[in-house]
Amino acid sequence: MTQLVQMEQYVAPASLEQALAGLQQAGGDVTILAGGTDLMPQQQAGRLKPKQTLMNIRRIAELKGVTLADGIIHIGPLTTITELMDNALLRRYLPLLAEAGDHFASNQIRNVGTLGGNICNASPAGDMLVPLLVLEASAELASFDDGKICRRSVPLIEFFVGPGKTSRAPTELLTGICIALPPDNFTARFFKFGSRPALDISAISIGIGGVLRDGTLCGVRVAFGAVAATPVRGRQTEAALEGKRLDAATIEAAASAARDEVNPIDDLRASAWYRKQLIHNMTKRILSHVAQD
Repeated sequence: MTQLVQMEQYVAPASLEQALAGLQQAGGDVTILAGGTDLMPQQQAGRLKPKQTLMNIRRIAELKGVTLADGIIHIGPLTTITELMDNALLRRYLPLLAEAGDHFASNQIRNVGTLGGNICNASPAGDMLVPLLVLEASAELASFDDGKICRRSVPLIEFFVGPGKTSRAPTELLTGICIALPPDNFTARFFKFGSRPALDISAISIGIGGVLRDGTLCGVRVAFGAVAATPVRGRQTEAALEGKRLDAATIEAAASAARDEVNPIDDLRASAWYRKQLIHNMTKRILSHVAQD
C-alpha cells in the first residue's frame, strides 16, 4: 500500500488575491488542487510527492466561467470538461473543444476534471491540449507582487516544456485560457486513437484546422499528441497543406509529412512504428473528411 505524505497545511482561499498571496508566502511550496482527477491517482501511485501545503482553489469564483469580449474567449481554468461541452459560447464559436471533450475519459471524470488541471498536468497525451494548440490558445498566469496582482500571457505551445512540466512559476496560478475567435470559414477536426475512444489514454491524437474556401485550406494549424515529450505543432504538415487544394495528391503529401515529422516512443500503448502509421492514416482520413465540407 502506498503511504500518503502528511501535509502540514490545507488552505482553501475564497479569492484569487488570497490564493496568490498564499503562494507567495509559501515560496511556491504548494500543491494545487482543482478537480483532483489527476492529482489523487498520481499521489496514490507514488508518482507525485505532495508539498507541505495543499491549496484547494475550487472556491475562487474568478477562476470559473466562460466569457467573450473584444473577440477573445476567456475560459476559467476551473471549467469542467462537462461544462466546456455544454457551454453555448464554446459550442457556437469553438466546437472543436466540445468534440474533444466527447473523447475525454468517463462522464464521472468529465463532471469533476477541469480544463486548467488538464493543462497544468502537461501530459503529452492530454486530451484537451491538441485542440487548444490548433486554436492557438494562450495561458494567462497571475502572481502576487508588491501587494498587487501581476498577469502575463504565454502561448500554449510555449507553456509545455516537458512531460508533466510547464513554464508556470511556483508562485503563479493559471487564471485563464484565452482564444481568439476563429476567422470565417474556419473548420477543425480532432481525432484520438486508443483501445477505447474515451476511457483510455490516447496512443496518438491529431488536431487539424484552417480556413477552407473553394476546396483550398489556408491559415493551417496542425497539432499532435502522444508523439513527443510535449504536445507539438506539425509545422511540416502545415507547410504541406498551406494554400493547397485538398485533392488526393495534397492529402497524401500532408499525411506523409505528418508521419515523417513526429518522433514517438515505444511504450505499453503502442510502438513508435505503429504510432507513425496511425499518424499517416488518420491524418489522411481527417483531411478527406475536411475536403468534403
